Amino acid sequence: MYIYDEYDQQIVEDRVKQFRDQTRRYLAGELSEGEFLPLRLQNGLYVQRYAPMLRVAIPYGLVSAKQMRKLAFIARQYDKGYAHFSTRQNVQFNWPELENVPEILAHLAEVQMHAIQTSGNCIRNTTTDQFAGVAADELVDPRPWCEIIRQWSTFHPEFAFLPRKFKIAVNGAEQDRAAIGVHDIGLNVIKNEAGEIGFRVLVGGGLGRTPIVGSQICDFLPWQHLLTYLDAILRVYNRYGRRDNKYKARIKILVKALTPEVFAEKVNAEWAHTKDTDTTLTEQEVQRVAAHFTAPEYKSFTGDDAGYLAKRDNEKGFNNWAMRNLQAHKVPGYAAVTLSLKPTAVAPGDATDKQMEAAADLAERYSFGELRVTHQQNLVLADVRQSDLYALWQECKELGFATPNVGLLTDIICCPGGDFCALANAKSIPIAEAIQRTFDDLDYLHDIGDLDLNISGCMNACGHHHVGHIGVLGVDKKGQEFYQVSLGGNSGRDASIGQILGPSFAADEMPSVVSKVIDVYVQNRTPEELFLDTFQRIGMAPFKERVYAAAN
Repeated sequence: MYIYDEYDQQIVEDRVKQFRDQTRRYLAGELSEGEFLPLRLQNGLYVQRYAPMLRVAIPYGLVSAKQMRKLAFIARQYDKGYAHFSTRQNVQFNWPELENVPEILAHLAEVQMHAIQTSGNCIRNTTTDQFAGVAADELVDPRPWCEIIRQWSTFHPEFAFLPRKFKIAVNGAEQDRAAIGVHDIGLNVIKNEAGEIGFRVLVGGGLGRTPIVGSQICDFLPWQHLLTYLDAILRVYNRYGRRDNKYKARIKILVKALTPEVFAEKVNAEWAHTKDTDTTLTEQEVQRVAAHFTAPEYKSFTGDDAGYLAKRDNEKGFNNWAMRNLQAHKVPGYAAVTLSLKPTAVAPGDATDKQMEAAADLAERYSFGELRVTHQQNLVLADVRQSDLYALWQECKELGFATPNVGLLTDIICCPGGDFCALANAKSIPIAEAIQRTFDDLDYLHDIGDLDLNISGCMNACGHHHVGHIGVLGVDKKGQEFYQVSLGGNSGRDASIGQILGPSFAADEMPSVVSKVIDVYVQNRTPEELFLDTFQRIGMAPFKERVYAAAN
């Protein structure tokens, strides 16, 4: 992973000192609420329903065991003993006292972490595949490119006050696990027929009030021009993006209004001024960054571990866990392991201080001291020897990490909702728990197969409900909490926005509604079909008929 040099460390420490003084002045009445607002946002600090919320950056989801222990310490010392891992591969503390935030930032700086640009109208954390660098289907490791983008975008003076927040995602594998289609900029790292590395560039994707799948504006951008081309995109957005209406200020609205073709023309015209300037990447610079992402000292194995395979054959629970929570590794004899943060009755993405410390211990003993945070709000040990998997599984069971539901219906993406967020129209966490309790039969979950269920408490779509195979949106009806259901969303290859099923439902109806949707799928699927396949084949009508039958 990337390690700060003295220059990096000094920048972060100076920012801590700066914000400490800004907070002191605000608490002393020397800064007004309006003056303090942009300052706290630049340091990841929100005001939520009941307390401040501090969002800490985890660049492209990569975190060391030492850093995870520091997060556990902060949760215990300054919060209520837990933290929340978000869909942007970051971590959030929901209960810090405002006067303690500068001290928290100082603790983070000790382990090369910060909260800079995790909020506000700037370029946010660049995200990627949680299995980057180890996935068997990977074509190009995207992490060096994410780090290059991070270094370019952090403190970029021209893009510190954009029309709205801005999000970039990078994917380098055959499967898109980074959801590049629903980002302001989505980059797919590819190789052309000559073996040269470049990028397929999507722009104008996003969720929220106007969900849109991004449009391709460049089919092959040579790697040397990555930053100059991104610079051109941001300059066009900064110039033409709406600033008079925050609901129309995202780049997706601009791309749609201009059309992707016209937007691409404006980008190319701007790019002509910067294409071969000092921001053009060199082989030396790319290698400098890539040197931080060398492979660990893997042991040499010829294939799968015999003992691991025998344990799978002889123990159903272990085999179920291996089927769902393991990812194929590019190195023989290894696997990437997802630590599920989705047991029933726990808010999706939450981990206690003890769990975070335990995850750090597991990383040091089993996975070269590193963890990943996933887009789905779980944690990953990316480099585990197959011969260690059974012992790891037994430890995970004790720690609450072994729920074998990764990719299944109960592996729910869920925002904090009305329990925490002042913007939410409805609670999200109780709905997730009710659905998990309804589908507590693991054998049935495995029979249903891969299925994304995403829940958001409001139209800001922090739970990415638009791209869930089943999406749930909390809405307000005359002061009452109701839930709108959509079907057919997809965040991977061929990304799509879900279609609204129909009128919304009361909270206590939601488990039954989801059960009826699943029944229609199970009754209509062919043996090889997953939920999304069946939905695309039979359409919305059978689902709508079953769900609303009682009301007719």
